[in-house]
Amino acid sequence: MNKRFSTATLLFGLLLWSLSASAQDKNFYIFLCFGQSNMEGNAKIEPQDTVNVNSRFQVMEAVNCPDLGRTMGKWYTAVPPLCRCRTGLTPADYFGRELVANLPEKVRIGVINVAIGGCKIELFDKDHYESYTATVPGWMKNFIKDYDGNPYARLVEMAKLAQKDGVIKGILLHQGESNTNDTLWTKKVKVVYDNLLHDLDLKPKKVPLLAGETVNADQGGVCASMNNIIATLPQTIKNAHVISSAGCPDAADNLHFSAAGYRELGKRYAIQMLSLLGYKPTATE
Repeated sequence: MNKRFSTATLLFGLLLWSLSASAQDKNFYIFLCFGQSNMEGNAKIEPQDTVNVNSRFQVMEAVNCPDLGRTMGKWYTAVPPLCRCRTGLTPADYFGRELVANLPEKVRIGVINVAIGGCKIELFDKDHYESYTATVPGWMKNFIKDYDGNPYARLVEMAKLAQKDGVIKGILLHQGESNTNDTLWTKKVKVVYDNLLHDLDLKPKKVPLLAGETVNADQGGVCASMNNIIATLPQTIKNAHVISSAGCPDAADNLHFSAAGYRELGKRYAIQMLSLLGYKPTATE
């Protein structure tokens, strides 16, 4: 009786494992996006950004957005906004579109975007975010509340859900303006990157970190000096790649990119990722 019971239990377990394994689509490439306002999306979404979005490009909503008909933890066609309910255009928008335009039809792209305007990288340090959050202005605390006070934990929570559906292929970062001239920034980024790898059981060789430059000096970027520090990130994280912002148009504040700048920067993230995946861009979105 015991033998029969254990055999039945084993077969049932194998069936559950089989169903679970088949639910994960190896051709669903997922990318985690985090940072501050230039990842959150500062530029106004224009009509051209909301049309012809391929359904192969998906976003997992990281907050509840009833006005958009979106629920946290669910996938939707990646029509902007891709961060929170009222944010703007981000590099993630045209990153995903460019990937879809250049990858085989069987491949889908999913992004999860958790970002807070004005924040330092310390906000995403799971061991020190509380002491940092205590020092930020009230308006930022309100945005942080959208993630139940812990944006890093929300990113991990959503990523674990996403891993049931697909495979995490990379991490996109755009942050640094609030850490301008902070020579410890690369080490702080490594702490966050290492924590993500550990908490999501990811391998560093298989999950690159793509970090975008702040508005370039050629556009009068007020934080352009930070790009000298961002340039050294691959010395601290072996699988890190810096995305140039040279020539990407910016807004009047010289801090944020314009919509055209986000489109171009997003495509540059995609071109780098395509190269890492073994593809050469042949189409453009």
